[in-house]
Amino acid sequence: MHIGFLTPEYPHEDFTRSGGLGTSIKNLAAALVQQGVTVTVFVTGQRQDKALQDQGVRLVGITKKKNLAFNWYLERKRLQRRIQKEIDLQGIQLIEAPDWTGLSAFMTFTVPLVIRMHGSDGYFCHLEGRQQKWKHRFLEGKAMQNADALLAASTFTGEETKALFGLKQDITTIYNGIDVASFTPDHSQIQDCQILYFGTLVRKKGVLELPFIFNRIVEQLPAANLVLIGKDNIDVLTQQSTWSLFQNALSPNAKAQVKHLVEVPYEIIKTYIAQAQVVVLPSFAEAFPMTWLETLAMEKPLVSSNIGWAKELMVDGETGFTVNPRDHEAYALTIVELLKDKNKGLELGKTGRKRIEDLFSTHRTAQKSIAFYKKIIKDYDGI
Repeated sequence: MHIGFLTPEYPHEDFTRSGGLGTSIKNLAAALVQQGVTVTVFVTGQRQDKALQDQGVRLVGITKKKNLAFNWYLERKRLQRRIQKEIDLQGIQLIEAPDWTGLSAFMTFTVPLVIRMHGSDGYFCHLEGRQQKWKHRFLEGKAMQNADALLAASTFTGEETKALFGLKQDITTIYNGIDVASFTPDHSQIQDCQILYFGTLVRKKGVLELPFIFNRIVEQLPAANLVLIGKDNIDVLTQQSTWSLFQNALSPNAKAQVKHLVEVPYEIIKTYIAQAQVVVLPSFAEAFPMTWLETLAMEKPLVSSNIGWAKELMVDGETGFTVNPRDHEAYALTIVELLKDKNKGLELGKTGRKRIEDLFSTHRTAQKSIAFYKKIIKDYDGI
């Protein structure tokens, strides 16, 4: 079997910056290769055309070209022609694309096209209570309606997206997975009272609730310190730096206990997770976040939000705690209790890793994806 992925991002030093979407695709691609599947990943928007190998996965970087008019259509058709050539030459049997901004809108291939819902712009706008741009809504709707099959990274994401776009197709849930052999616990590095947040500094991830939460933590536990890892972002509501808004909301005592790292290499993030006593990820808008999987795989107690997808990944009181990020007092109290009770944190961490091993390993995700691909290919060939 030969599967192709179409994506705007992929974590590799030769490509432009990547986030959770790229990481989830890389994890799945590598796991598919380990199970005997041939994988080609087409990465759009690159500085130059490039083909290379990474963990047995063939990567094809494709440059972005700008058309004077109707770029949203003409660029997609150019990508379609480029990928179709590879389908013909390499014998690719299925193409998978994400839902984000309708990347595959207007694309048709001689093989089935599957869209996996990692979270569309429309989905995130809905969760944040923002108005989506008409063009993005049109392109995302067009892409999903024309897909031969639909997957979702969580049942919550699939159901919300289906309702938002009025989709008629059935949607299969296959959760994101993580390589449990790569993210392993190391309790020897734990720094007392260290709290970690990692991810882009953006409102939808609950970052702007954290200073108010941390102010309360420092009042109760002055030794507490917070490490933030992630690039700054212009806030969608105020058009100001999210990091500056974060700093302005801190009390003087809390500000002295905060450290911000703009970016660290993906391999190094494991060191910071290992050092943390508690990880906090209070997001308002996710599909099935890789940061949560990575945290639980490393046996870290996680204090997350309590929205939608969280109930499919977290078990409140067993893998960590799910709390409304806007309830600053309750969120802070939960963290303080974990910082004071190290044994409780270790107990939660062990349960969290066991849940990842049992349900969300890349091995399991790849097996389910292979079964799904085989069915779609068989049905498509039988038309």
